[in-house]
Amino acid sequence: MDGREVMNRSLRRTALAWMTGLLTAVGLVAILIAYWYARSEAAEFLDGQLRQIALNVGPDVRPANAPAGPDRDPEDQFAITIWDSAGRIVHQSGPEAAIPRQRQAGFADVRAAGVLWRVYVARSDDRIVQVAQRDTVRAEIANSAALGAAAPVLIVIPLSWLVVGWALNRALRPLSALSDELAARSVAATEPIVLDSVPAEVAPLVASMNGLIDRLQAAVEAQKRFVADAAHELRTPLAAMQIEVDNLRPAAGAEYANRVAALAASVKRASALANRLLELARLDEPTPGQGRVLDFSALILDCIATCAPLAERKGVDLGANIRPDMRFRGVESELRALLANLIDNAVRYTPRGGKVDVFLGLRDDRLVAEIVDTGPGLPPGAEMRIFDRFYRGASGNAEGTGLGLAIARRVAERHGLALTVENRTDGVPGALARVTAPKSMPGAAS
Repeated sequence: MDGREVMNRSLRRTALAWMTGLLTAVGLVAILIAYWYARSEAAEFLDGQLRQIALNVGPDVRPANAPAGPDRDPEDQFAITIWDSAGRIVHQSGPEAAIPRQRQAGFADVRAAGVLWRVYVARSDDRIVQVAQRDTVRAEIANSAALGAAAPVLIVIPLSWLVVGWALNRALRPLSALSDELAARSVAATEPIVLDSVPAEVAPLVASMNGLIDRLQAAVEAQKRFVADAAHELRTPLAAMQIEVDNLRPAAGAEYANRVAALAASVKRASALANRLLELARLDEPTPGQGRVLDFSALILDCIATCAPLAERKGVDLGANIRPDMRFRGVESELRALLANLIDNAVRYTPRGGKVDVFLGLRDDRLVAEIVDTGPGLPPGAEMRIFDRFYRGASGNAEGTGLGLAIARRVAERHGLALTVENRTDGVPGALARVTAPKSMPGAAS
């Protein structure tokens, strides 16, 4: 199903169904009201007609049982009966029916010989006039009048459907144009969607789509750089391994052992780079849940112990000032990668005889972890690129992969932590990496 079909189903058809349903309901109510009102008016008119006949009938009426005129249906005639003061019938006309004489003056509904009649009786000193009309005739006249009143509404309802459908099509035309524009865009299109012809109600959605396009473009560009950098970084150890393999055949003795050691080092570096790339790729997946509450103090001590052999080989003094029982909620494997990368990076960049100090505690009720080294520090301008993938700084440290700080920043972002790396400000050369948890961070307490 394409985008236009979804839009039609969710907007045009839904709106049309609601509008036509509402118009139909209103129309039916209007028809019922018009029908009821027309019938009431017709009944009042016919009652008035009965009364006028009874009051105005003169002495020149036809004799009793005189036949009806040739131009009228006998069933449509009024049944008129006149009695004198002695109770004798002096006149009777209209449809023959034994309509009993009514005792009370005024209107009454009378059934005679199985037929319902509407009767009006007018009394005077010298006579009684009774005028009756078949109820079926009255109903036919009333229904005809009511249908005549309701007919315009019956015509307006389908016309209103057409008008509403036309109006909806016209109102949704910009969305159809937007759908066509999006369908025609190529995968490589990066320009934003123009908002000039977009309705005001849809403009925020289109603006959000433009923001999404910008973010996707930035992500694609980052992935392109990442792939290019990864290919470049992997090319070096692979080329070195190929050279060492080619040199293994004629070598012998100590030379053979040296070349095998060089090959093993190249394999180790390529393996470390591949592992870091996989770790970074996993961190680019959607953010997981909140994890669990961890003993952050024990975790950072474990990371220090992991980096201790490297510090010992390099002759670096690795110290720790860790506040016990610090708690933090998160994913253990990711937080371990964050701390281990920061400590490992500090040890690798610190020269022999240098020092790396690790601190964990509370400042302003915030959990803070700091790694301070006595290495070369950050070169000018490095603050903007220190977290870029494969960036190694001016020293070009060959032992690292250039991915440690990129991994650390991604973990910090996924856990709502603030991560900064800057030069020391106490007059001693070196760098300071700081991880800070927000005050409101759940689990960030001792």
